[in-house]
Amino acid sequence: MGNPRLQSIHVHPVKAFRSLALQEADVEPWGLAGDRRWVLMDDRGKVVTQRQQPRLAPAVAELLPGGGVRLSAPGMESLTVPVPRPSGTVPVDIFGDTVEGVLAEGEAAHAWCSAYLGIDVRLVHMDDPATRRPVDPQYALPGETVSFADGFPLLLTSAASLDALNSLIAEGDHAHEGPLPMNRFRPNVVVAGTEAWAEDDWSLVAIGEVTFRVAKVCGRCVVTTTDQATAERGREPLHTLGRHRRLDGKLAFGQNLVPRSRGTIRVGDPVTVLDGPEVA
Repeated sequence: MGNPRLQSIHVHPVKAFRSLALQEADVEPWGLAGDRRWVLMDDRGKVVTQRQQPRLAPAVAELLPGGGVRLSAPGMESLTVPVPRPSGTVPVDIFGDTVEGVLAEGEAAHAWCSAYLGIDVRLVHMDDPATRRPVDPQYALPGETVSFADGFPLLLTSAASLDALNSLIAEGDHAHEGPLPMNRFRPNVVVAGTEAWAEDDWSLVAIGEVTFRVAKVCGRCVVTTTDQATAERGREPLHTLGRHRRLDGKLAFGQNLVPRSRGTIRVGDPVTVLDGPEVA
């Protein structure tokens, strides 16, 4: 296969809400502009995601100019939430890391999110992603930071790898659950025109005018078993990944990226492997 291209771009303005497809996006050092700058935390200060609350899957956060969001969800009236004014911060526990964030102003967002989930949660904004949260030092270069994403600024997946995974699912014990759509994996960028699993061997890649370092394979969790439209859960793809895609002790699908430059990426941009078997 040849001429790899950027097939689609996705952002998630509120972590764990439905992804939004874009035709282009600005790349910042900590990820795509507007991606996962907001998050929900519970009454203990811990991040709330689809791991605990699959009902977040059909909730939508539309990104507004300036960084605010318009929230909507089944059975709820929409609510516009502006970026909070600079003020004191609150600690947010995201997978054991403590990150400072700013609470949404007033009680409207708190009431809306709590009513939808049926638990006490608050909406928090990351005001300064350049300083708030470093990338895991085991995989980072000095100064690299990330938003409220799981661990890295961007996640890349490939269409060919999903096709291969769906073929494996079709041969397995839970074939009735497939084929799975790409939104199960919540990527930021999806590449077409590669061989299946080619991204496993990449270490440096350019998408259009922007260069990215490939930091590590993405280990998958229960979120991938959640239907992003209905919030219902099944066994796949984790059952099949466990049988066929164990890399570095993880159920692997996709690669985590860290930008090495700023710029704008657009659907249709060429994807060029700068360091990997293709250029060896």
